[in-house]
Amino acid sequence: MDLSVDIAGVRLQNPVLAASGTFGYGTEFEDIVNLAGLGGVVTKGLSRQPMAGNPSPRLFETAAGMLNSVGLQNIGAAAFVRTRLPRLRQLGAVVIANVFGETVADYVEVIETLNAGEGIAAYELNASCPNTACGGMVFGADPTLLAELVGACKRASRRPLIVKLTPNVADIGVTARAAAEAGADALSLVNTFLGLAIDPETRRFRFARGVAGLSGPAIKPLALRLVYEARQAVRLPLIGIGGIATGRDAVEFLLAGASAVQVGTMNFWDPKATENVLRELTRFCHRHGIEQVRALTGALETGPPATGGTTA
Repeated sequence: MDLSVDIAGVRLQNPVLAASGTFGYGTEFEDIVNLAGLGGVVTKGLSRQPMAGNPSPRLFETAAGMLNSVGLQNIGAAAFVRTRLPRLRQLGAVVIANVFGETVADYVEVIETLNAGEGIAAYELNASCPNTACGGMVFGADPTLLAELVGACKRASRRPLIVKLTPNVADIGVTARAAAEAGADALSLVNTFLGLAIDPETRRFRFARGVAGLSGPAIKPLALRLVYEARQAVRLPLIGIGGIATGRDAVEFLLAGASAVQVGTMNFWDPKATENVLRELTRFCHRHGIEQVRALTGALETGPPATGGTTA
């Protein structure tokens, strides 16, 4: 069985990646997960200068997921190239560097810094984080600003550019097309949904910024819909993200149009979640006689639902 997939010219040995912001820089998991056995590792967001992130508390568990307001704490792009990237290369990981900035110039400078690093397969442009006052979702929610950002980053980049879209828009097709027309090589979707948590005892917000990003199983049906809609809007490779906890979840995203998936919030519950999803996906393909996993991409049957369903 062939589990390999191609994302904008980058060959991945399988379609299961660790999502940005949930897997550190990757090296933190080296004693738990075989990083070389994953499709890839997407680093936490890297900025021009180190960022301290938001004040605590930063995480709050919900009934079917998690709210976070970490605020992109990171060591900065230059320190990542110097201190973390060499070890990831030694471990054989396929590295996708997540890029963040508050201005277009910030994003471009991060990419130029990362261009000098050996062993990065692609960049994931974080145009969708809701947990900062500037940058992130400010770009991702406005098609004109998004196109400006993607165009500038594409011109600076020496590697394929994956643009991570926000779900906090009225029409995902509009922003998907804006990114594609500006030069994106692939899209990843989605980032977290805007949410709010209130402490009834104190009558105050649980997070300093009020709103936070909702992720986990609660958002899976929403994320799945947005991947399907993006597939109708553009022909770029898609990476599906949002509440993926099992191999069957991964299959659903592939059928909806994704070529690969990222496992995120489940890494907080189980550090081996990525390997579990990959193992279950492999078993699903064996049971159903699927010789090439990429044959699942976009293979959704859109006729009337079959009666009875299946648990296979």
